[in-house]
Amino acid sequence: MTLRKTVTPPMGWNSWDSYGTTVTEDEVLANAEFMAEHLLPHGWDTIVVDIDWADPTARSHGYNETAPLTIDGFGRLQPDPGRFPSSAGGAGFGPLAARVHELGLKLGIHVMRGIPRVSVAADAAILGTRTTAAKIADPTNVCEWNPHYLGLDHADPAAQAYYDSCVAQYAEWGIDFIKADDMLWPYQAPDIEAYSRAVQRADRDIALSLSPGRDLSAAHLEHLREHATMWRVCDDVWDRWDDIEPNFARLARWAPFAGPEGWPDADMLPLGRIGLRAERGEPREGALTPAERRSLVTLWVMARSPLMIGGDLPTSAPETIALFTEDDVLEILRDSHDNRELLRERDLVVWTASRGDTRWVAVFNTADEAREVPFDTRSLGLGVAPAGVVDVWDGASLTVKAVHEQSDAARGVAPGSRVVRLSLAPHGCVLLRA
Repeated sequence: MTLRKTVTPPMGWNSWDSYGTTVTEDEVLANAEFMAEHLLPHGWDTIVVDIDWADPTARSHGYNETAPLTIDGFGRLQPDPGRFPSSAGGAGFGPLAARVHELGLKLGIHVMRGIPRVSVAADAAILGTRTTAAKIADPTNVCEWNPHYLGLDHADPAAQAYYDSCVAQYAEWGIDFIKADDMLWPYQAPDIEAYSRAVQRADRDIALSLSPGRDLSAAHLEHLREHATMWRVCDDVWDRWDDIEPNFARLARWAPFAGPEGWPDADMLPLGRIGLRAERGEPREGALTPAERRSLVTLWVMARSPLMIGGDLPTSAPETIALFTEDDVLEILRDSHDNRELLRERDLVVWTASRGDTRWVAVFNTADEAREVPFDTRSLGLGVAPAGVVDVWDGASLTVKAVHEQSDAARGVAPGSRVVRLSLAPHGCVLLRA
C-alpha cells in the first residue's frame, strides 16, 4: 500500500504518561470509548498502545532487564495475553483493533528499533528467509535506554525481511499507526529507511511516527519527510515547565516545515490524570498550572505539532478535558498557514499564523511573574487598525486604542499607532484572533 501521510497533524491518546509499560486492554478500551463519545467530534481519532505490550512482567517506574517478551515462532512480538486477553490464540491486536474501529477510531502501537533479545536467544526463524534471528542481530548498535533489543545488521537482506514480516502482521491485525522508537537519537538512517520500506510494502495504509528526537537537526528534514508521517523534535516531555520551555526554541526551528509532507512532533501532552503506573511519579492531575497547560496547548497548536494526550481520559478533570474541545483553538491546528515565531525578547515570545484574512497571534510570558504589556498592533502582525480582536480561549473582545502621545500606559508604542494591552499570568499566554 503506502506510508500514510495526513493532511492535518494527527490527534489522539497515548498510554505512556498514564500507564508506562503496563497498560491493559480494558484501560485502552476505556480511553477509546471516552474519546469516541467526547473527543472524536473535535478531531481526536487515534488510540496508541505504547511500549512493552508484549511483556507479561511489566511494572511501573522502569523496564525489566530480562523481560520474557511474548513472541511467535518468527521472533515477532505478540501482545501479552494476560493484559490483552483478546489476543489469545494468536489473534494479536486484531480483536482490539476491530473494537477500536467500531468506535470510529484508529489503533496505533509502539515498536522498538531492532530485534528482541528473546528472539535472538531462541534463534527464531525469519519469515520468508532461510536465516535466523541470531544471524541478523547487531550487538554493536543497541538501544541506550531499553534493555530488550539488539540492533539489526542491514547488510543482510533478512534484516529487511524481519521488519517486513513484523509490519505485515501489524497490517493484518488492522493497525493504523506505528510509533517506532530509538530511531532518532542517534539518527539511525538505515533503520528508518528499512522500517519505512516495510510500511510501504504492507497491505494497509499506516502512519509512521519516529522517536525520540533528542538533539534532532533540521538537516534531516528531507530524509524524514520521505520516510515518516511525523517525527519527534525533543526528548520526553513531562508535567514540568522546565520540559515545556525549551520547546519554544525547537518549534521555532521546525514549525515552518510542518505540513502534509510531514509533521514535527513536540511530544505528548502531559495533561490530565497521569502517573497511574507510569515511568515517572505517582498518580496526579499533572503538576502544570492552569496557565501553563493553556500555554502548552497553544504552543503545540500554533506550531501545528501532532497532539497526543497523555492523561487517562475517563479519570481526568473536566477542566482538563475542556482544553481538548475548544474548536476555535483546534481550528488553528487544522487550517492555518505561515505558522512562525515573530518575537523572542527576554521573557516574551510571540507566534503568528494565518488563513486568508484571518490572523492568529499567541503571546507567551515565560517569566515566573505576571506582567501586563502594551503592544503596538503592527508588532503583533495585526496591522495598523485591526477590527474585532478576540481572545480565542475566553471568547472576549479586546480593546484596541489609538495612541496620541507617549505615556507609561503605552510605553514602547509610538504616537499614531494602535495599542492592545495584554495581561499575562506567570508562564501564561493570550491567544488572539483578528
